Amino acid sequence: MKRANLLHHFSRSEAGTSLVEFAIVTPLLALLLLGLIDFGRYMQIADVVTNAARAGVQYGAQGLGTATDTVGMQNAALGDAQSLPGMTAQATYWCTPLPSCAMPAVGRRIVYVQVTTTGVFQSLFQYPGLPTSVRVSDHAIMQVAQ
Repeated sequence: MKRANLLHHFSRSEAGTSLVEFAIVTPLLALLLLGLIDFGRYMQIADVVTNAARAGVQYGAQGLGTATDTVGMQNAALGDAQSLPGMTAQATYWCTPLPSCAMPAVGRRIVYVQVTTTGVFQSLFQYPGLPTSVRVSDHAIMQVAQ
């Protein structure tokens, strides 16, 4: 009888259950934490790329002289994103009425500037089914002050 009680006690015992649960859940929580860290890094890079494009168009939109300075707009964008190595910027401008920026016979011309910035996000870890690098791009358009 005593042996039956002992077997019954061990079959109902929960000793070690929490250790097994902890061993199962810990890797999942660690993977979730790493994913959150990488997602936060991606969002930070996307924010840098967006702000750099905005800085470039703000430089170009100051006046008609800076609107045609595409190198200056690109430098303003790249200067704003010094924390992101390998970023590229491309600046353009255009006028309405199209097709040229010559002063129209009636009305006035409206000049716009656009800066497109592109950076690359490198994940810290290789996730199954996901690329290790992702291109992050944004653009900003602004009307030039006249």
